[in-house]
Amino acid sequence: MDAGRAVAVAVTFLWLGMVLAISFLEAPLKFRAPDVTVRIGLGIGRVVFRALNTAEAVLAVVLVVAALLGSPPAGSVVAGAAAVAVLLAQLLAVRPRLTRRSDLVLAGADAPRSHAHHVYIALEVAKVVALVLTGVLLLR
Repeated sequence: MDAGRAVAVAVTFLWLGMVLAISFLEAPLKFRAPDVTVRIGLGIGRVVFRALNTAEAVLAVVLVVAALLGSPPAGSVVAGAAAVAVLLAQLLAVRPRLTRRSDLVLAGADAPRSHAHHVYIALEVAKVVALVLTGVLLLR
């Protein structure tokens, strides 16, 4: 395995692990902790997801560069591109809507529940699938 491909494998599984740990473990569990209100949970979530999304963007760039410098299998390129596209959709289309709602809640307004949260979760699942496929195909 060449160095570019090894970097791509490492970055893919690091990215996958971060998404699984934050989106599917930390995010739902924080609201079950004693004395964590919706406002506190949203405040923590904003900080955590801003950091996660920043790390994801960096990892996506590294993955793209590794793919450009190496010769990964075509399937892994397609799956990796799907993961990057999902991240972009989350950052550009869904996160701004979630931020507007959380701004209202943090300001004390009674904002209705947002369907954007469900869209974000569905995109997280799609991203996880794309990252698993990317990693597996890179290891072949």
